[in-house]
Amino acid sequence: MINQNFKEKVMSGKFIAGAMIFEFFSPGISKILSNAGSEFVIYDMEHTGLQFETLKWLLATCRGLPLEPMVRVPTGNYTYMARALDLGARGLMIPMVEDKNQAENIVESCRYPLKGRRGAAFGFAQCDYQNQAVKPKINTYNRRNLIIAQIETEKGLKNIDQIASVEGIDVLWVGHFDLSNFLGIPGEFDNPVFTNAMKKVAISARNFGKIAGFMASDQAWIEKVTPMGYTMIACGPDTAILEEAFQLNINKIISKNNLV
Repeated sequence: MINQNFKEKVMSGKFIAGAMIFEFFSPGISKILSNAGSEFVIYDMEHTGLQFETLKWLLATCRGLPLEPMVRVPTGNYTYMARALDLGARGLMIPMVEDKNQAENIVESCRYPLKGRRGAAFGFAQCDYQNQAVKPKINTYNRRNLIIAQIETEKGLKNIDQIASVEGIDVLWVGHFDLSNFLGIPGEFDNPVFTNAMKKVAISARNFGKIAGFMASDQAWIEKVTPMGYTMIACGPDTAILEEAFQLNINKIISKNNLV
């Protein structure tokens, strides 16, 4: 966690690549991702069994690495968001953000007074256990934490401009499976309705000075979404990447040794 200009780079609109981790909550995963060139990691708490105790040491494994650790919390509940930040997350992804009021509550929960209503816990994990003056810490943490609002329902899509207008929401991130489900076209990612929804989110992000984000499972997705304006891309899920790599290498071994 030594990249002090991470959020600045994200918000500049430069392409930035990272990873989403759903399964491999191991002590070495942070270094492996860093070695691979990942600039950020998002550990998922929404669809996994990941709990705060494990999350705490996962975040700790990022210390000293040029890898920005973030967390997708299960819901936009104050306790989840504030606790994840206290444990050292440098950013949060909040699922199913659907309107302006919800977006404003998220920002308020992630910022200290007077800009928000977050409770204070200084000198612990988020501070790298350093005791320093409180006021500079408040200003630093209010500025550095990246807030990602997931747009993955028909309501969120309808209210996209309202959500994007909220100061403190930094990234609009399409949850593609859920969005296709809520649009009544589950998994139909080539459907013009879905494509237009993706474009709508990207346009709203650009119009309101936000960044558009997406999780890409392969090169085809990257080639599809980057021309639309999506610049913050996470590779994932980790399970699919590992499976594909194993299949590729196993097939090479079988072919090379005529084992079919």
